[in-house]
Amino acid sequence: MKQAERHIREPLFHIAKRDALVWWAAWLIRIAAVAAALVVCAVVTVMMTGENPIKVYATMIDGAIGTERRIWNLLQSLAMLLCVSLGVTPAFKMRFWNIGAEGQVLVGGMATAVCMILFGDKLPTALLLPVIIVASIVAGAVWGLIPALFKAKWNTNETLFTLMMNYIAIQLVSYFSLQWSVPKGSGQIGIINGDTHAGWLPSIGGHDYLINILIVAVLTVVMYIYLKYSKHGYEISVVGESENTARYIGINVKKVIIRTMLISGAICGIAGLLLVSGTDHTITRDTAAGRGFTAIMVSWLAKFNPLFMVLTTLLIVFLQKGAIEISTIFGLNASFSEIITGIIIFFIIGSEFFINYTVKFRGSDKGGKA
Repeated sequence: MKQAERHIREPLFHIAKRDALVWWAAWLIRIAAVAAALVVCAVVTVMMTGENPIKVYATMIDGAIGTERRIWNLLQSLAMLLCVSLGVTPAFKMRFWNIGAEGQVLVGGMATAVCMILFGDKLPTALLLPVIIVASIVAGAVWGLIPALFKAKWNTNETLFTLMMNYIAIQLVSYFSLQWSVPKGSGQIGIINGDTHAGWLPSIGGHDYLINILIVAVLTVVMYIYLKYSKHGYEISVVGESENTARYIGINVKKVIIRTMLISGAICGIAGLLLVSGTDHTITRDTAAGRGFTAIMVSWLAKFNPLFMVLTTLLIVFLQKGAIEISTIFGLNASFSEIITGIIIFFIIGSEFFINYTVKFRGSDKGGKA
């Protein structure tokens, strides 16, 4: 009787933690998710626009990699987003929710712009570039250090703290943009040192963005080695799993928090340097362009693995570039391209659920019982 009651009360299905999947099985689930997303997007496209979905997808591919120039722009955008993602990864792996990458990028870019404006006509390039590099790294590191100190000393909420630091950084950039605006009062700095190129990162082989790509490639390898093979990387992992365990085995948790956020902010500062000195050659409140928030998704999807982050960054940038082309060619509302991108990303994020968990229906375990 009791067994019958138990059977009646048993839910239709329950969710259970899945044993770790082999890498190829996990990637099969992700590929299946992308395929399902494309089918859904095709249906949505036909229903909302009446356009041929195959033609829309072909336009997306052409918009991302259709010409050599588009490929270089894709790689440049990939490098910038990947650099910010590398910055947030150590903090998030430590379970320090650094939502302030946007601000850390901005202050790094602001430090770069200040050096270019103040010292562009006073220092030779061989000396100016090292000054810019140091200034951007220090600025980003300090912006990351402030919330880390408050977290380590007084256990403040790092999510709110870093988020508020973003707004401070935005207002700082707005203030200096007004002070150095060209023409005066326009609120726009304009191209910095456009006639002399003082403080601009050099082009390599005629490619303006190649140095950015190479710098980020080196950072990616260094970050992978740092997190996977160094003592500091091990401490970050342990603190992320359990601060109590970390203290029990003798790890100074406060020191790890401060050190990790210094690194996180410094890398975001480098991203600001690359955007201002190597890409835009100016600074605005929109220079970070939301990369600080998108980077969180990139890092999370890649399980905080810098090498896998190259793939997740490529996917997101590819979708963004392709979506812009769709809106242009078909004359669609810009929101439609965002809908397509959102659907695909939603399915990719959802695939992580099926990689980590399994849905078991009522009676599915009975066959395994003796």
